[in-house]
Amino acid sequence: MAVLGPLSRISRLGCNLCRNHRLVLNRSSQKRGISSGIDPSYGLTDEQKEFQKVAFDFAANEMAPHMAEWDQKEIFPVETMRKAAQLGFGGIYVRPEVGGSGLSRLDTSIIFEALSTGCVSTTAYISIHNMCAWMIDTFGNDEQRKKFCPDLCSMEKFASYCLTEPGSGSDAASLLTSAQRKGDHYILNGSKAFISGGGDTDVYVVMCRTGSKGPKGISCLVVEKGTPGLSFGKKEKKVGWNSQPTRAVIFEDCAVPVTCRLGNEGQGFNIAMKGLNGGRINIASCSLGAAHASVLLARDHLLVRKQFGETLANNQFLQFKLAEMATKLVASRLLVREAATALQENRADAVSLCSMAKLFVTDECFNICNQALQMHGGYGYLKDYAVQQFVRDIRVHQILEGTNEVMRMIISRNLLTES
Repeated sequence: MAVLGPLSRISRLGCNLCRNHRLVLNRSSQKRGISSGIDPSYGLTDEQKEFQKVAFDFAANEMAPHMAEWDQKEIFPVETMRKAAQLGFGGIYVRPEVGGSGLSRLDTSIIFEALSTGCVSTTAYISIHNMCAWMIDTFGNDEQRKKFCPDLCSMEKFASYCLTEPGSGSDAASLLTSAQRKGDHYILNGSKAFISGGGDTDVYVVMCRTGSKGPKGISCLVVEKGTPGLSFGKKEKKVGWNSQPTRAVIFEDCAVPVTCRLGNEGQGFNIAMKGLNGGRINIASCSLGAAHASVLLARDHLLVRKQFGETLANNQFLQFKLAEMATKLVASRLLVREAATALQENRADAVSLCSMAKLFVTDECFNICNQALQMHGGYGYLKDYAVQQFVRDIRVHQILEGTNEVMRMIISRNLLTES
């Protein structure tokens, strides 16, 4: 199948491509992508190739042309995401009986990688939304699943994941948001920080303390927008991820029905961590898409940019850099797909592999995008060129879903406790 690669404007180099922050997909470069060995469809089944192509085409036609505008104007592209949901991307690994696509973790990774070539920020939000829908589908009872999942899978309603607090980031088990039970309601008090979609979304999957200190005192509640006592902070100004709003989510004597609790009291931390295992694969997959697009952007820039009487493609140092970028991209993809398979099969090494994939891939893919920017020289620092947006959008991937320092802790702990 064809490999897509968004290209930004290079008019100053003699190519009048894509003015006014608009991205296009250079289809002549797709064929070269296949023969170069970075084709992301290698090793996939025919069915996987089909929905991968659907995702690539959606990225090319519905996301890439608007990526820069969404970033500059901080637009939350609701209608575009609902179009994605019509293709089954609103609940990719949610069960079909409540409106999901019922695909595997590997299938999900393939889709998110493809979509991210069109817009990392928007795809990353879609991945968080999918994680929330999966958590309700997996840990909710039949009534909860039927109430929430169909609207989430169609993206008639959008979801946010609420774990991080102003005083507890990496130390999630120390969260302070409290939920005191009074009759048939929990009364929530506290706040959550850095919540993707906060204020613009409809459903909030909230980790809160119903018991004593530590992870065993945490429960999970689903809070709907409009619930009295639920409010939001100001919209944060961010380096990247600008197509999704980020706000604090604030609870002040917010009464939530007990029927909106997922699982049992004290099960919330376990639910949160199981969600994050998949979230780490999802965010690594988004990094893959950015890196793939950036490799193609760098390659095409080297082929047209001339210095000292010849194109940069003839410079051996840059040839070697490009080779390293492509190699690290393929190695990263293989690790993500192995971790996705391990999680789907519930293997004993799944948690370690998810952490390894998140650590290695978000680090290496950021380096790939950053090197692609460097290859563009001064042009790479201009917002007329897509490569700078890929750099800005994936920088946060090394922080969220558990920082990469926490990933090192998880990996080493699992190694050191093996008998």
